[in-house]
Amino acid sequence: MELVTRNYWWPEVIRDVGKYVEDCDICQRMKNKIEELVGKLKLSKVLEKPWTHLTVDFITKLLLVARKDEILVVCNRLSKITHFVAITEEMTAERLARLFRDNVWITWITRKYGVRQRTTVYSRVD
Repeated sequence: MELVTRNYWWPEVIRDVGKYVEDCDICQRMKNKIEELVGKLKLSKVLEKPWTHLTVDFITKLLLVARKDEILVVCNRLSKITHFVAITEEMTAERLARLFRDNVWITWITRKYGVRQRTTVYSRVD
């Protein structure tokens, strides 16, 4: 406001400039936020064991290759080891759970902890 009134003046200049800025889309996007900060940031818990915390994401809308058009991305948050599984867009939740078990769980988690299948129950081998 000060920059405008430094060089220009007319009756109700403050109201007109305020109205213009309020209606201007670019002005609203570029406006500095004067709100108070919410609070201090909290540090994430330091992870101690790999494959206890995972991130899962999908890469979608890919070209169709071998009847697959999406990629399931599973990342270990501690070591950043990433596992990619090609899937289709029509994948059901049950099928996705099986793919996770067959590709990620068996490949990484059972190998790391020495888990083997005894009948139908997985147990840790010390």
